[in-house]
Order: sequence, then C-alpha cells, then structure tokens
Amino acid sequence: MGRNDVRNLWIFTALVIVIGLVALFSASHENLRVERKIFYDQLFGAVLGMGIMHSLGRVPLRFYYDIAYPFYALSVVLLLLVLVAGHSALGATRWFNVFGVRFQPSELSKVAVILMLARYFSQRPPKLSFSLRSSFDFLRRDLLVPLLLTLLSFGLIFKQPDLGSALLVFGIFIVMLYASGVAVGIFNAFLCCCAVMVPVGWHFLKEYQRNRLLVFLNPNIDPLGTGYNIIQSRIAVGSGQLFGKGWFSGTQNQLNFLPERHTDFIFSVIGEEWGYIGGVALLGCYFMLAHTGLHIAQGLKDRFARQVALGITAILVLQVVINISMTIGLAPVVGITLPLVSYGRTSFLVFMVMMGILLSLSRRR
Repeated sequence: MGRNDVRNLWIFTALVIVIGLVALFSASHENLRVERKIFYDQLFGAVLGMGIMHSLGRVPLRFYYDIAYPFYALSVVLLLLVLVAGHSALGATRWFNVFGVRFQPSELSKVAVILMLARYFSQRPPKLSFSLRSSFDFLRRDLLVPLLLTLLSFGLIFKQPDLGSALLVFGIFIVMLYASGVAVGIFNAFLCCCAVMVPVGWHFLKEYQRNRLLVFLNPNIDPLGTGYNIIQSRIAVGSGQLFGKGWFSGTQNQLNFLPERHTDFIFSVIGEEWGYIGGVALLGCYFMLAHTGLHIAQGLKDRFARQVALGITAILVLQVVINISMTIGLAPVVGITLPLVSYGRTSFLVFMVMMGILLSLSRRR
C-alpha cells in the first residue's frame, strides 16, 4: 500500500505541474502583459521542486517533530520583519525582495502552522465526551494556546493585508482541531463562536476587500472596476464549453481581456482553451492527491504524523476549492493561487515541500 501511495504522489503531482506549465506557456504566448520569463521561472521551480520533494521524502518523521515549534517561531519572525522591511506593491507588503527574487513568508506560514498544530494536538489526549466542567478545562488548557498561536499568524498575515492566506491559516486550525478528536459538542460550540464574530470582522476589512465581497454578490455593480476580473473569468470558462477552443486560441486570454491569468485566474485559461474536459482532468489529479493524502493519514498510527498528513491534505483541498470557486463566481476573489499551477515561486515551492513531507509519511507506513 505504501508503494502505491508513493507512486500516486509522484504521478499526480507531476501531472498537475505539467498542466500548469502548459497553461502558463499559453498565458505568456506573444503577450506584452505576461512575459515568457514566468514560464521559464516555473519550469525551473518544477525541476527544483522535484528535487526538494525527493529529498524531503527521505527525511525521518522525528525531524519534522523536532523542528515544529522552532520553525513556527521562525515563520512568525519573518512575518514581523516583512511588515517592517518588506517589499510593497499594489498597496500590500507581503514580500522580501532579495537580489531580485521575491519571497513570501505567508506561504511558509502554512507549513509552519500545520507542523505546530500537529505537534501540540498530538501531545494532548483527544476530548471525546462533552460535559460542562471538562469542556471548560479543555478550552482553557488544550484549545486556548493553539488558537492564540494560530491567531498570531492569522493577524500578521491579515495586516499585510492578505485576507486569502489568513483565512487559509484559520481553516487549517479548524480542520486540525476537528481531526484531533475533540468532542462534537465542543467543536460545534467553537464554530458558533466563529460565526458570531464574522460581522465584527467586516469592520476590520480594507475598502477594496469589502468591495470584493459586495461584487461577489453582484458583479455588475462595478463591471469595469472590481467586478471586471470575475466577469471576464466567467466568460472565459463558459466559452470553453466541452472541449475548449484549443491551445493559444482562447480569446479572453490571448486578447488580454483576462487580468492576472497567470496567477489567481490560471484556471480560466485552462477552462477556455481545454474546456470542461481539461478542467475535469485537473480536478481529477487534485482528487487523487487528496485521496492519497487521506489514505496515508488513515494508515498512520503516530498521532503527529496523522495530523500532519491531514493538515497538508486540508490546505491542498481548501486552496483548490477556493481558487476555482472564485474563478467561476462561486466565492469572492481573495487572492489565492491554484496549487502547483499558478505562477508564484514561494507558493509553488512550499507545496512541493508539503508533497515531500507527505512522501516521507507514506514511506513510514
């Protein structure tokens, strides 16, 4: 069973990367807005990422356990530094610019939070029953600390501002809290508290973030401004129909109607040029990666290893669902990339790191 998991991880990771490279080559084809350089950057990242995945696949589990807390502390320091000395663009301060190469600490925080929560929850016995007194003790001893640590990363990322990545970090916490074996009553009570806080969060959003949420409800209220991206994206995906218009033949893509088509809206290029069949093929690869991740977690007896596998699978699924949903108008635009497909050095390599950790866990089985 372990060999099948290893094989599936390599095959479907490679297939997703190839689909992404094909789409990026088209998005940068004879185009002044999107340079061909991004394709070669991603190609280099793919080669480097495969090497990282192979190397991390041979690292023993104890190493990940030992570095969990120090790695999380490092990620917090980087998030603080980027707010002070980071590179600013389009009103956001999210990157370090080192010798012309951008590095985004918020992407690294996803791995750091997964390892931190996995270690913390693995050291606590699961809370399987619900009673008022025991639940209060659980909330005080076993929930407050990991929640505050997660909110620290959440707040620093949100401050950049990067709403999408911040929500993903909090989504990781919710999934891993549930996977820790917490009583259903406690988990539901926590979700209710989160729901109550949502209206309060509205007042902390930037003006453009509020506009994105309003445009999600009705894209036509600002068709040439905030709503332009989602309108053009839906046109691109819908016009692809069943088999697509063909490589280099997508009008929204090639005629520059589709902004950010190499990053957040790369799925629009795939939908337009390869149609429903191409989109389903990509989703099938993601499904197999998620299925493999869950299968690895199911076969692990070590609680830390199981939590890590579930956390990595969760962030993959969450990011795929949110990105594609915002591309077709089923979710607000929050600036989340499509894993291993969208252009972005840090995001791409961080997901290759996560695939390498999964590979290590699959061999442990």
